[in-house]
Amino acid sequence: MRIKSLAAVALLSAISLGASVPAKAANPAHVQRLLKTGECLKCDLSGANLKGAHLIGADLRNANLKGANLQNANLEGADLTGANLNGANLKQAFVNSTTLNNADLSNANLSNAKLYSAELEGATLIGANLNGTDVFNTNIGVGGGE
Repeated sequence: MRIKSLAAVALLSAISLGASVPAKAANPAHVQRLLKTGECLKCDLSGANLKGAHLIGADLRNANLKGANLQNANLEGADLTGANLNGANLKQAFVNSTTLNNADLSNANLSNAKLYSAELEGATLIGANLNGTDVFNTNIGVGGGE
């Protein structure tokens, strides 16, 4: 009986581990390029740890930042047009004069972020956390009109 129980536990553990395989991680070469040059168009930065990064004026157009940690990052003047920021952590980020047109910010954490003069035309913010976010001179739509 004990052997069957151990076998069952081992099988369930193997199944659980298989189900919790981590999501695809950022391309390390892309992370280094971004930090060195400030340019990373169409880069795979999914899940990257960019906490506190100084990304002033960075060119991140169409980059994949899904699930990336950008907490306390400085994105002043950065261009994230068309970027995927789904589920990204932008808590307390400084988003001043940042272009986020057509970006996907679904389920992103923007709590206590500073959104000053940011461009968000066509951006998706479904499920985004904006608690305590300081918004000034930013075109965030609040309705379904034209």
